[in-house]
Parts: sequence; structure tokens; C-alpha cells
Amino acid sequence: MIQNIDHLKTKLEEEKATLEASLVDVGQKNPSNPADWEGKSEPIDAERSDKIDTADNIEEYETNSAVIAELEVRLKNIDAALARIENGTYGICKICGEKIEDDRLEANPAANTCKAHMND
Repeated sequence: MIQNIDHLKTKLEEEKATLEASLVDVGQKNPSNPADWEGKSEPIDAERSDKIDTADNIEEYETNSAVIAELEVRLKNIDAALARIENGTYGICKICGEKIEDDRLEANPAANTCKAHMND
């Protein structure tokens, strides 16, 4: 049994809030799939903008989309860890079924493997 599960849950919830705030900065929820995020860029007047403005806008969208992809992966890992806390499987390595080390969970509360399997 994990002794500091409330502390780790708080860390996960705080990181989730930070990630969601970061996602809002660079993206928006996909209207056709609210569980998905998509990059955003400043609106541009296609009739009045020049090629450089258009290229800058496209570059901003692509950069934001790349950032979103990384943030979404981390957010999904955190959501999965919170679900494991709720269903009582938190802190158990998904590969070997052994307890995940406390220092590993402290460093990465969303970890789902023990140190021996962290690269698997």
C-alpha cells in the first residue's frame, strides 16, 4: 500500500491543471471531438495578408500542434494514473505486477512501471 497516495494524487491534480492551462494557451478543443485538442493561430484576413503573414500563421499553427501533441500524451498519462488511484491499482507495475518504488512515483506520479521496466 502506498503511504503517501493523497500527496501523489494532489501532485497529479496540480500537474493536470497546469497542463490544461498550457493547452488553452496554444490550442482549443476540437469541436468535433472535445476529448481532442488542436493547435490555434491568430486569425488572418486572407484577402489583405501577404504571403509572409500567411506563412507565419501556418508556422504558428504547426508549432502549437506539436506542443499540443506532447501535452496531450502527458495529460492522458495523468488521467490514467488518477483512474488507477480510483480503482485501487495505482503504484503497481503494469508489466511485472510488483510495487512501483516510492521514489519513482515521487519523481513521476504518473509512472505505470517500476524502475526495472521503465524503458519497456
